[in-house]
Amino acid sequence: MAARPPQDNTSEPDTIEFGIAALADDVDEADIDYPADAKTIARALGHVDVPIDASGNTVSIDDALDATGRSHFESRRELLDALHPVFEEFRANASNSLVARLRALVPF
Repeated sequence: MAARPPQDNTSEPDTIEFGIAALADDVDEADIDYPADAKTIARALGHVDVPIDASGNTVSIDDALDATGRSHFESRRELLDALHPVFEEFRANASNSLVARLRALVPF
């Protein structure tokens, strides 16, 4: 058995960030003054779609904030702590879909 040779194309990242890891830099760069409400946060983040898994599934920040059940966040840490389980739930639901299961069967 042979392994595929490494590709010389280095334009693709070595890792794929999703969930909180993908959003943290955007939150740091956004002009958000805490405490802040969910609408202000979504607007400051440009209503971004956040990757939730390595398959390319995304969820809008608006939907993620709605799913927290909260409308107000006292700090960046509180925001990210509230979003973490939401992203995990979206990821789990996406991986249980029929399309995700079919993708898992295909080796490429």
